[in-house]
Amino acid sequence: MMASSYSAKEEDGHHSGSAGLGDTAIRTRKPDNTAFKQQRLPAWQPILTAGTVLPAFFVIGLIFIPIGICLYVTSNNIKEFEIDYTGTDMSSPCFNCSINHSWNNTTPCKCVLAFSLDQPFESNVFMYYGLSNFYQNHRRYVKSRDDSQLNGDGGSLKEPSKECEPYRTSENRPIAPCGAIANSMFNDTLELYYIDPNGTRNPIPLTKKGIAWWTDKHVKFRNPGSSNPNLTAVFQDTAKPINWGKPVYELDTDSENNGFINEDFIVWMRTAALPTFRKLYRIIQKKNSMTPTLPRGNYTLEVTYNYPVRSFDGRKRVILSTISWMGGKNPFLGIAYITVGSICFFLGVVLLFIHHKYGNRNNSSDIPN
Repeated sequence: MMASSYSAKEEDGHHSGSAGLGDTAIRTRKPDNTAFKQQRLPAWQPILTAGTVLPAFFVIGLIFIPIGICLYVTSNNIKEFEIDYTGTDMSSPCFNCSINHSWNNTTPCKCVLAFSLDQPFESNVFMYYGLSNFYQNHRRYVKSRDDSQLNGDGGSLKEPSKECEPYRTSENRPIAPCGAIANSMFNDTLELYYIDPNGTRNPIPLTKKGIAWWTDKHVKFRNPGSSNPNLTAVFQDTAKPINWGKPVYELDTDSENNGFINEDFIVWMRTAALPTFRKLYRIIQKKNSMTPTLPRGNYTLEVTYNYPVRSFDGRKRVILSTISWMGGKNPFLGIAYITVGSICFFLGVVLLFIHHKYGNRNNSSDIPN
């Protein structure tokens, strides 16, 4: 009678015998006999009980509701005023401009809109332009740009990416900046005036620097030939975008805000996720703590109407807004916190009632056959 012995290696498929030419290793698909591969690691499986679930619902409710109220009150304290100047109505001062203007129209059309503020704007005021029914999130539109060209690469300046088609070349010259995003850049000019009690129009100073993200201004966008301050020579042998009225090196007289580093251009190139959006246009700085930035009274908005929106049934508007520590006016976040907190607190009350009424019953009763 032969004796047999057990070996862990044999179980794992590693058969060992006496050394010889005929011995071969037996391989199987069985995982190794380890705690990890055989799923023998220690695990913790939480058991949900009334003592753990109910406090969690009440704690979430008691935390979320005050936070939501704080966010909602803060958002409501932000002052905002909106003016629609699309000009679709015949009574609108911009009606004639809206029906007669197109991309190829080089003659500027101006319209003046009067409005009044019922309450003063105390802190810094941010001036936005808003567009509706403009889908900047379209896949081909978002891809229609050349980031290497915008970053100052000389090779991409002369040979733009094929993603920019059909706005890659014009008259056998490369377009700078190329692509559909740059070609559709917002180009209305907005000027704000305060009408004092004597009827005098006082222009409101608008700051055009500091409206773009710091990383965009100093990292993502650079002018080619940084050692050459003459942008006219740098952009020689390039063409302006088809819908632009002037080349990129004439966007501003300030060399720190001209070319690819023009902040109006940088703001537009950051595409919006939704078809109705707003983008920062100017900042109205607060002069001193004694007088409000925009006092209560009458104002006029003078618009140089260049940007057509009738072709895609869009609308244009100007928004004057203050900000807070949470940003601009947005009541949704506060409402969301209040809603989630209220639901959790309500569920906690319901589950507490159910537990109090049915939780003490004897669950070990006999089950009939």
